[in-house]
Formats: sequence, C-alpha cells, structure tokens
Amino acid sequence: MNLNNIHNVYFIGIGGIGMSALARYFKANEKHVAGYDKTPTEITNSLTDLGIEVHFEDGIEHIETSFLNPATTLIVYTPAIPKNHSELTYFKNHGFHVLKRSQILGLITENTFCLAVAGTHGKTTTTSILGHLMKECDVPLTAFLGGISENYNSNLILNGTEVSVVEADEFDRSFLTLSPDIACITSMDADHLDIYGNAETLKESFVAFSKKVKQNGKLFVRNGLPIKGITYGIEDNSDYTIQNIKIENGTYVFDVKTPKTVLENLKFNLPGRHNLSNALIALAMSVEYGCPYQQLAKALASYQGVKRRFTYQIKTENLVYIDDYAHHPEEINAVHQAVREMYPNKKILAIFQPHLFSRTRDFIDDFAKSLSQFDDILLLDIYPARELPIEGVTSLWLLSKITNDNKQLVSKEALISKIKESHAQVILTIGAGDIGEEVKKIKKELSVAS
Repeated sequence: MNLNNIHNVYFIGIGGIGMSALARYFKANEKHVAGYDKTPTEITNSLTDLGIEVHFEDGIEHIETSFLNPATTLIVYTPAIPKNHSELTYFKNHGFHVLKRSQILGLITENTFCLAVAGTHGKTTTTSILGHLMKECDVPLTAFLGGISENYNSNLILNGTEVSVVEADEFDRSFLTLSPDIACITSMDADHLDIYGNAETLKESFVAFSKKVKQNGKLFVRNGLPIKGITYGIEDNSDYTIQNIKIENGTYVFDVKTPKTVLENLKFNLPGRHNLSNALIALAMSVEYGCPYQQLAKALASYQGVKRRFTYQIKTENLVYIDDYAHHPEEINAVHQAVREMYPNKKILAIFQPHLFSRTRDFIDDFAKSLSQFDDILLLDIYPARELPIEGVTSLWLLSKITNDNKQLVSKEALISKIKESHAQVILTIGAGDIGEEVKKIKKELSVAS
C-alpha cells in the first residue's frame, strides 16, 4: 500500500499514546486527519489544538464526509477498541484500508533506517532517550514515542524522515511488523499473559522479533537474556557496560566502556538503576549508528525524562511527590530501588492502582511482595482497561496478601485525606490506569498543605 496516494487518515482510538503520535506524524505530513475516542483527555485536546477533528460518540454520522471515500482514506485502529465498535465495523464492511497501528508503523519504517526498542519494561524511556540523543546529534529522524517526552512536550520528535526510532511493542505481537536495522531487547519478564498464555510463548515471540532484524543489522540484548546479541549491562563484563557509578546532587556520574574506548564522567539525571540501563542502551545504539561521542555526552546530560516515568511533582526539603507509570511487579521494584537510593532515611508512602484484572491475578504474589517494601501502602480499586471483572480478583485480595501492616484500601474520594494522615516525606503514585488523572489534585492539595 502506497501512503503517498492516501489523503485522509482516520483514527479509531486517536487519544491513545501511540495512536496520537501517528496522528501528529500524518498531520505534519499534510494529510487530512481526524478520529474518534471514548473520552476527552489532555492528549485529545492537544490534537484539537493542531486542527485535528476529534469526536467522542461512536457513529458514522459524526465523521466528516471526506473521510468516507475508501479510495483516498486510510483507517487506523488500536487493538484496545472493542470488536463490535460500529465505526470500525462500517469501515471493515465497506472496502476501506483498515490497519492496526503496528502495521502502519511497519509501513512508515520500511523505507527508513529503523532503530527499534523492544522489551517488557523500559521501552518508552529508552526510545525517548534514543530519539533525544540522535536529534541532538542532528540525525534526520522521526521518533514515535509511547509517552510524552519532557524535552519536547510531545510523543513525536520530527527532524527528518530518513531514520525512524520506534517502540517495538510485544502486546498482541505487534512488533513482528517491523524489520529494524538496529534493535535492542531490554527485558523479557512475563507480562501480557492474557494474550500469550504463558512466559514461554512470550519468550518465543521475542526470539521471532530478534529474527526480524535486517541481515546486516545489529541486535543488542541486556546481559543475561537468553538471546544472542551485542550485550549491555551495569558493572559487568558486557560489550557495553557502565562503571564507576557515583551520585552527585541527585545526578548519576559514571563511565561507559564500549568495545573500542571508555567514555568518562557522563551525567544522567533520571534516578534508578533501571534508568541507567535505559540510558546505556540508547547510548550504545547511537554509537553504533555513528553519532559522535562528545555530542552524545552533552545530549545525555540534557535529557529530562518522560511524563509519568519517575516524574517529580513536588521536590522540596520536607516533601517529595513522585508519579510513575509502573504497573508490573518488576517495575514497582525498580521504582522502590530508585526512591530508596535517592531518599535512604525517609518514610515512603506508595499509592497503587492495579491495572487489569488478568495481570493482577497472574502476578498477585509478586505484586504483594513488591508493594510490601514501602513504609505505607494505599490501594485503589483495579483499573479494568479493556477487561471485564474476574470473579474473586479484587484489590481487597491483593491487600490481604501484602505483608506490611501499614496498608489500606481507599476510594479516590478519600485519597487526599488518607495521604495527609500518613505523614510520609516521600509520596509515590504508581499505576497505568486513570490514577494519572488524580496527580494534579494531589499535587495541588499537598502544595497548599506544605
């Protein structure tokens, strides 16, 4: 399919983070763009500001007639949309090109030099560091991000079209539509078992992805993963490794040993060993692409992060409030490690909203163990996302398994008063559901209180 012959692009689920990046991309390439989503959000508002028409009721009558010509219109949808969605059904039944977001990414990237970041954790941060490093080295690239980069206040970095930087998402195996020149795999922990059934099948899909790398391409893997490639790791014997780590005023200072040289005194501002690992692989991929060391060092120091990835909402002597997207036990462990390393002697309150009934069920004991490490725990009800309830799978069940006694189940309405009762000096909100919508309210109340 030739994207040059397409004049109109219509998105079903346009408010999704990956979908909205594609919408921005097509708008920047002077296509006529519009879409549907369930509810208005900051993302849909920002699309409207760009002149992209968005509506929130499912029905063909809400769509501008220019989008109803199958010859000139491309329909893009997200797998999160229910099968019985009337707009999606209409387009499928009337001869339109109807493609998933991942297939479109495959089409866009196949005529570019493609760098792809895969892994069950760390994709968004790594992709956004990689996009930033290469943009600062003036590589002619388009980077599609799965989060809002703090440096660009966008989920799209546009600096040309010769190179593409993308997240390779394992959810519903969509990363198998890509054929990258340089790729990495950051992690292969069990996740998305609602799709894969078991960890072994998930592993097989990562093996299949590793074979999608072009013939003369390069694959990086985090040291210890069961796939062959150029290795990277922290304080170990990897091909690319971080050494001599120090923390100075909340900033990591370290050296990187590459196969050819040692880069000394690099600086990186995101807390947590997991973020150091993300910075290392982004740096390694940039080096293999051919970016100059000095520019890379400067770019790494100026990287500001991704919204909702260890984002400081309040940072004062007496009170720290951090918001993070962590929604898997390993991610919660990483956040815990980061916050203890930065604030070793302070009381830490974690407010967690579980994401998906199936994920809560599949990892219930691991969730309980990771949450028990915090000093105080407040649990919200499970955010269902694309799922119907599963009998017996509730936040109350998770609460009963947490071994720390300083724990309680709270409603969103009671959240602020319970936070104030805790007297914790470090407060964390964690989860991938609509807990993000509570952040502004919490920040406002805490700012007034302090």
